Amino acid sequence: MTSPTSTNKRPYDYDVIVIGSGPVGENVADYATKQGAKAAVIESELVGGECSYWACMPSKALLRSADAIRAARRLPGAREAITGDIDVSAVLRRRSSFTSEWKDDGQVSWLESAGIELIRGYGRLTGPHRVKVGERTYTAGAVALATGSVPVTPDIPGLAQSAPWGTREATAAKHIPPRLIVLGGGPAALELAFAFSSLGSQVTVLAHSALLRHEEPFAGEYLRKAMEDDGIDVRCDTTPARVERNESGLVTATLDDGERITAEKILVSTGRRPNTDDIGLDSVHLGAKLAVDDTMLVRGTDWLYAVGDVNGRALLTHQGKYQARAAGEAIAARVQGRPVSNEPWGRHVATADHVAVPHVVFTDPQVASVGLTEKQAHSKGLRIRAVDYDLGAVAGSSLHADGYTGRAKIVVDEERHVIVGATFVGQDVAELLQSATIAIVGEVTIDRLWHAVPSYPTISEIWLRLLEAYGR
Repeated sequence: MTSPTSTNKRPYDYDVIVIGSGPVGENVADYATKQGAKAAVIESELVGGECSYWACMPSKALLRSADAIRAARRLPGAREAITGDIDVSAVLRRRSSFTSEWKDDGQVSWLESAGIELIRGYGRLTGPHRVKVGERTYTAGAVALATGSVPVTPDIPGLAQSAPWGTREATAAKHIPPRLIVLGGGPAALELAFAFSSLGSQVTVLAHSALLRHEEPFAGEYLRKAMEDDGIDVRCDTTPARVERNESGLVTATLDDGERITAEKILVSTGRRPNTDDIGLDSVHLGAKLAVDDTMLVRGTDWLYAVGDVNGRALLTHQGKYQARAAGEAIAARVQGRPVSNEPWGRHVATADHVAVPHVVFTDPQVASVGLTEKQAHSKGLRIRAVDYDLGAVAGSSLHADGYTGRAKIVVDEERHVIVGATFVGQDVAELLQSATIAIVGEVTIDRLWHAVPSYPTISEIWLRLLEAYGR
């Protein structure tokens, strides 16, 4: 797959066409363009994608104001300054400001400034190197799928007919329902449960299993207590037997034991799957599950890439953008006939997908983790030792908030003497995560970490306490 860099000699319309203009698609096109490739993105909705308008940004904006109030209430002197209730209208206005009122003019201007062409419409593959939008077909040396993911709705009788909210409807809500049922126990479900509870909803969470079941068990335990303290009714290992909406619009979830829970709205946040529907994969003899190498090249092809959620590797915006940076430069190198650095940790690969995927749940307390849990490390056959420590016992934490509670844990590979996983639970622990990610990616040994001295008195002193608990 080669394509001369000269526009006059280019055998295709573009060096790369990206289907999907969310953060991942934008980064593929941007990094390819910076390396001299001619790029276009195809978008059928808003330029900027799910994260900008219906996920990461608006959901965190809905959470932030109440987080600040709770933080102030944990500090004598500050709590006395709080004399009123949260201003729901102001929170919603601030949320909407982060979505630019669901207008993409600014994102479109950025594409233009970056030299990336925008093609409005729905893009479908019609064959190798070919993408059709409306009645026109475009060609490219490489095509990158950045179509993201879509919600998975459980097969519960009556649920689909009850006009449920998805995360899109919740993050774009214009009014706060008096009562809200949340189906799900994962990050998005719990963040939105916290957000709507803080904005005045009486929230009931129905989780099919434990909360945050892929994290260390203590994470879900801390979070459940915090939610219940906030007035949220949390039911784990619970799935409705059926859901009904009556003529007045009220939704009732009936549990297996016959208990009925009624609310004005029901929010379904039970997971997502790669969005490979109706993008023409059959035209290039591929199924819905796309396997990629570490440059994001779809296996069995030399021209098709799948980047971000659509490849199923790590359904997180920041990880998708990381993949996009590697893929964009790999695509430019290949279409221009330059070498590709595809060895582990090379310029054109996303090696960290396999060992260090950081993620944060922006609840209160926050849950921040990277790498392997203790259970996952054991399942991989590693000889490990896990160490945990009370975050509330660190001097910086006690200064940060009265009654600070939380926990930190590291998982150490005893063969290599390096950290392979870390989890933090507590107020504002998201900012601890990058240091753990660097330690894992850099394979910094425990002996060397002793020389990374944390400032006193900060919450990051937890690193010293974990190392002391581990021993020299």
